[in-house]
Amino acid sequence: MPLYRDECVVLRTHKLGEADRIVTMLSRQHGKIRAVAKGVRRTASKFGSRLEPFMVVDAQFYEGRSLDIVTQAESLGSYGAQIVADYGAYTAASAMVETADRLSEADAGLQQYLLLVGALRSLARGEHAATATLDSYLLRAMSIAGWAPSFGDCAVTGEPGPHSAFVVQLGGVVADHAAPPGTPRLDPVTLGLLGSLLAGDWSTVDAADERTRSRASGVVAAYAQWHLERSLRSLPHVDRTEHPAPVAPTPGGVPAAVAATPTPAVPTPTAADAEGTPA
Repeated sequence: MPLYRDECVVLRTHKLGEADRIVTMLSRQHGKIRAVAKGVRRTASKFGSRLEPFMVVDAQFYEGRSLDIVTQAESLGSYGAQIVADYGAYTAASAMVETADRLSEADAGLQQYLLLVGALRSLARGEHAATATLDSYLLRAMSIAGWAPSFGDCAVTGEPGPHSAFVVQLGGVVADHAAPPGTPRLDPVTLGLLGSLLAGDWSTVDAADERTRSRASGVVAAYAQWHLERSLRSLPHVDRTEHPAPVAPTPGGVPAAVAATPTPAVPTPTAADAEGTPA
């Protein structure tokens, strides 16, 4: 059987038999990989702890018919322990890897890999609020996948902004004449924060007040789940204790009056950043 090697982020694991695991990973060069790690649940396993969620590894695989087989794994980024030790970071990271798993079902490239590694690294280091890192990650992951939101010009006509009407289904803010009846409105401060989350302007993001962050997070959550065409099971469990309680969504698809529901932000990956260091 042919061998291949790649850098991977562990997204999730499943038990197989008495001592094995099926490990789902997002790789640097081969997209999403599902492979069997034999014997990793035994206490004598040499690399079992390296194949846990949120870990970044350099792994070698045997190519199999349906599932590949992990033969080696060397740690590149041991982010799991730091993330799991903080509940807010853990819940944010869980939503990130679920999103990466969903997005990589159709296509996965180097940018998605670098973005996820950068986000997990930022969470492990506690560089920014976990919910801000998640929000930024979601916006950037959607953009890389081809669903970049517009927070300035009209998403329908291209008319220069500013515009206040936000329609998830149409891809962002829209001009008044293009907005459906009852469309929620966003204030300029919230729109500015959303733009900063997408662009990685962390000085603006970190300086935002709780109410603005909460409103922006609600928009991000609605936008991501609409374009993924299903809800993220991890998202309702994200620790949002820093923010006001979430507000139920309106028929327009955005949080009521565009109020609260936080979600984290993420560092920007660079082509030179093999470990996904955020920009």
